[in-house]
Amino acid sequence: MLGVFIYPGESLSCLSWLGAPRSARNAPVTWKIRDLAEDKPTLSCVTPTRTWSCDIPVPHPCPLSFQGHATSFFGPTLERYSSFQVNSSDDIRQIQSLENGVLFLTKTNLKYLSRGGLIIFDYLMDESEDMHSLLLTDNNTLLVAGLQNHVLEMDLNTVQETQKYTVEVPGITIMRQSNRFFFCGHTSGKVSLRDLRTFVVEHEFDAHSGSLSDFDVHGNLLVTCGFSSRMNGLACDRFLKVYDLRMMRATTPLQVHIDPFFLRFIPTYTSRLAIISQTGQCQFCEPTGLANPADIFHVNTVGPLIMTFDVSASKQALAFGDSEGCVHLWADSPEVTFNAYSRETDFALPCMVDTLPHLDWNQDLVPLSLIPVPLTSDALLSDWPAANSAPAPRRAPPVDPEILRTMKKVGFIGYAPNPRTKLRNQIPYRLKEMDNEFDNFSQVPESPIGREEEPHLYRVAKKYRKVTIKYSKLGLEDFDFKHYNKTLFAGLEPHIPNAYCNCMIQVLYFLEPVRCLVQNHLCQKEFCLGCELGLLFHMLDLSRGDPCQGSNFLRAFRTIPEASALGLILADSDEATGKVNLGRLIQSWNRFILTQLHQETQEQEAPQAYRGAGGSSFGSSGDSVIGQLFSCEMENCSMCRCGKETVRVSSTLLFTLSYPDSTEKPAKDYEFAQILKRSICLEQNTQAWCENCEKYQPTVQTRNIRCLPDVLVINCEVNSSKEADFWKTQAEYSFQKAMMKRGGFDITKGKEISLGDWKDLGNPDTGHSYPSVEELKNIWIPHAIKMRLTKSKELDVSNWSETDELSPTDDPESVYIYDLMATVVHILDSRTGGSLVGHIKVGETYHQRKEGVTHQQWYLFNDFLIEPVDKCEAVQFDMSWKVPAILYYARRNLNAKYNLVIKNPIEANVLLAEASLARKQRKCHATFIPLMLNEMPQAGDLVGLDAEFVTLNEEEAELRSDGTKSTIKPSQMSVARITCVRGQGPNEGVPFIDDYISTQEQVVDYLTQYSGIKPGDLDAKISSKHLTTLKSTYLKLRFLIDVGVKFVGHGLQKDFRVINLMVPKDQVIDTVYLFHIPRKRMISLRFLAWYFLDLKIQGETHDSIEDARTALQLYRKYLELSPQGAEPEEFRKVLKGLYEKGRKLDWKVPEPDSQSSPKHGAVFPPVLAL
Repeated sequence: MLGVFIYPGESLSCLSWLGAPRSARNAPVTWKIRDLAEDKPTLSCVTPTRTWSCDIPVPHPCPLSFQGHATSFFGPTLERYSSFQVNSSDDIRQIQSLENGVLFLTKTNLKYLSRGGLIIFDYLMDESEDMHSLLLTDNNTLLVAGLQNHVLEMDLNTVQETQKYTVEVPGITIMRQSNRFFFCGHTSGKVSLRDLRTFVVEHEFDAHSGSLSDFDVHGNLLVTCGFSSRMNGLACDRFLKVYDLRMMRATTPLQVHIDPFFLRFIPTYTSRLAIISQTGQCQFCEPTGLANPADIFHVNTVGPLIMTFDVSASKQALAFGDSEGCVHLWADSPEVTFNAYSRETDFALPCMVDTLPHLDWNQDLVPLSLIPVPLTSDALLSDWPAANSAPAPRRAPPVDPEILRTMKKVGFIGYAPNPRTKLRNQIPYRLKEMDNEFDNFSQVPESPIGREEEPHLYRVAKKYRKVTIKYSKLGLEDFDFKHYNKTLFAGLEPHIPNAYCNCMIQVLYFLEPVRCLVQNHLCQKEFCLGCELGLLFHMLDLSRGDPCQGSNFLRAFRTIPEASALGLILADSDEATGKVNLGRLIQSWNRFILTQLHQETQEQEAPQAYRGAGGSSFGSSGDSVIGQLFSCEMENCSMCRCGKETVRVSSTLLFTLSYPDSTEKPAKDYEFAQILKRSICLEQNTQAWCENCEKYQPTVQTRNIRCLPDVLVINCEVNSSKEADFWKTQAEYSFQKAMMKRGGFDITKGKEISLGDWKDLGNPDTGHSYPSVEELKNIWIPHAIKMRLTKSKELDVSNWSETDELSPTDDPESVYIYDLMATVVHILDSRTGGSLVGHIKVGETYHQRKEGVTHQQWYLFNDFLIEPVDKCEAVQFDMSWKVPAILYYARRNLNAKYNLVIKNPIEANVLLAEASLARKQRKCHATFIPLMLNEMPQAGDLVGLDAEFVTLNEEEAELRSDGTKSTIKPSQMSVARITCVRGQGPNEGVPFIDDYISTQEQVVDYLTQYSGIKPGDLDAKISSKHLTTLKSTYLKLRFLIDVGVKFVGHGLQKDFRVINLMVPKDQVIDTVYLFHIPRKRMISLRFLAWYFLDLKIQGETHDSIEDARTALQLYRKYLELSPQGAEPEEFRKVLKGLYEKGRKLDWKVPEPDSQSSPKHGAVFPPVLAL
């Protein structure tokens, strides 16, 4: 007799309760009311709930939603009837009762279940949908709407979409129906009236300026409540807007004495309105009369707010849901009727036996002794005679490989941390055989070192698996990156947040025009992806096989609002747990980065290096190099059925593959060129606005290409099993045709081929060099494509061979040959959450710079793992684990068109004086003297350098059973202060750079004891330091590196790593290695300064100026102790004395004497001028 209702929408959000109510669930009370307008209950029936909805003929109560869970109750005492899970992750937005079950709407899912919780159907919508409301228009038709710009019409018999209506104003959160119109309530505060047949807008009421809260329709009246925009916020309207549907105009607003949040008509004898506020006040009044304060009642809520409200179908009961998870039921009488024509309720059969413990058959460790066995005197089937049975002891399960890998032996006893994959002292009854573990992805992940081979089969090839860094107590210093990369090309480290885009960064780097463009680009913006990408590419150029990290680029990437709006910024947990579809994500990132680079380079005139040999400027006004390379002008034509044709011109930087419907059996054979042409010259039917008809009409939209790009970028859009099956089918067709070409055999699915036939296929008698059979499998895309624009601007696309050239009759201006340059693939591996890798054909210029040879070669780029691969491997896609995401085709001889000369855009003026970002910084606080023009550094000059850091994210580590610590994820550091001091000249030791780096990211630890940085030093509003941006200081250091200065410091390797700089080794003088004996401990700067210079430094905190000067003095001392041509034995004796002294003092500097050190007073006299 009872059912449930839910209020969806932007201003009527569904509830999500966190716990049970404070009142007792087992003592509901129903208060007798003679008239809802006169008496009010002082105590309500209280039951934990979230939403409820009115049921029909069956006397059920309502499924009440609790974070995707539904519970139904029976009768006026709200006795529990059923409880079940509807959705594991999303909240229920609306509930609709039907004759045979209940419809549940979540964000992207429509589920129909019986009242007992059995699934009748489950309809999954597109992931981009955000549904909020549904409306049952008749017994078999349903309208579903939400925050998107369309409404879906569904047939409940076939469970299919029958129509998709486009709406002009998105955000429909409430829908009602009368005998004349559909009423749609929008988040913008509008209510639109739509035709029942065509869903076309007939009338529209702009009810509230802020947002719509609720509305209801009865007879010829429409009443709304909502919010108005006041003082840059929303305020509740005390007036109900009343509209007369006969004249389609507003009547006198109804002023009420509460803040209305919900309203419902209760049409018993009159058209009475029930108006509810969120604080629990309830007022009854006539919509055309005056509200009387005496008609205000109060709901005694357990929680502070009323979150949902509805009226039963019989109009005899009201139900309220509050924010504490309780339902309050108001009724006419104790024997209230919820539905006018209720049927008998089907109850579950009572348990006929004693209560037994619950047995979970999915668990292997359930004791079989819990199963009850009947008492019988007859022999049981399991009582085999001894002659027919033999003892078979249970085989011991294999030891977990993770235990063996992490085991530490002490004598004959091994210790290992518990991987917690099994319960203690228990083994399952059913032991899985090793042969059945091929598809089991619940094993322990691969060792971070990555060198041990698992004893069982692994679907993903080893070089494609996700690589991780094994951290020791020395950090990364003893990690063997050369094991993963034996080339001279630089990999990228994956431990930085949002480093999923590493493979795409490599693709852009090995596209020569893009590399030259961004390295020539430099602008004044603090966060410019073009500038950061150019600086990162410079590091990749300098590296000789050592990995780089894109921390500064990703730092700028996180600040771009568009990237966050597109969902490209991932939380650490999302990437680690594999919850994100990386294939779809990298395709969105690809579109974003091309658009962003196009906009950033368009704002700045292109450099002279990009002026082509023919005299045409690549960087013409209004366009960018990215536009010239990737942009393609499109002609979009829309043809209405009335004959009106509309043509508009647009441009695109990439194309997305569009696949044909795969309903036909057997699947049709397509060449890749056919699908590509279909995707470029797309034709589709859609609803569009026709100015001639002045309404939305079915329109045929066609797209034609006007010009061909130099680089063809293709997003494969393989986001479901439907597209994956299409690729798999086409690869089988291609394999069949390739084998027929080799030996004339017809290889169809399921056909048996003899061993001799396979040998004939592998060794054809034609004398040609054919690839092996394995090299032909899982290949559909060609290595080259021929595209031609006819004189009538029609596009002709065909597969091409890498070795074929154009015929003399082909016009090179209209015929383009594209060679495959890169493929980005998504590796499906549930053990590690999956990853992204890239196959890239590295050109001759890159090999010439790195290796001094001229050739082309395909490489696999898997973060810091780089390995040469065969060209067929770049186009082989086994859809079970290797899914294509992005394809890059470059026009043949593309680089010959341009003069690809890189001119360093960083000039000497970056070292000159600059203004501080800090508002309180004064000249009297200056700690450095900028360089003058006559002091500009030259190659070989010494510069003392020191940097201080703060922590953005703490280190994640685990303690092993043997007491050692294992670092899972290192702490994320950010540079906070950089100091450079002069290393020669009259002002030797005087700093010329002392920059504090402003950061927008949250600092978790300022490390004041070690860095000297205090809270507030990096805040531009209150800092008294010389505050700059990271980009500004980075450019200063880059200029010094490019000039060729030599940096002197202590522990510079970590400093340059956090700053994200690649410095040639011959430009680094690190005192930590100058005074070091191999295989001995590193010595601190504080101890070296005391031992060699008699200086007491780093007393309370560290100071980067003091540390940089001390490093310079230590280098001078090193030159004294080890002059050119001196005996190395003498210096070795000095180091031995140093280590002996250190061991005696436990490497601690003695307490200072009463008198300060004579050397500590006047180290550099010119410093006093500061």
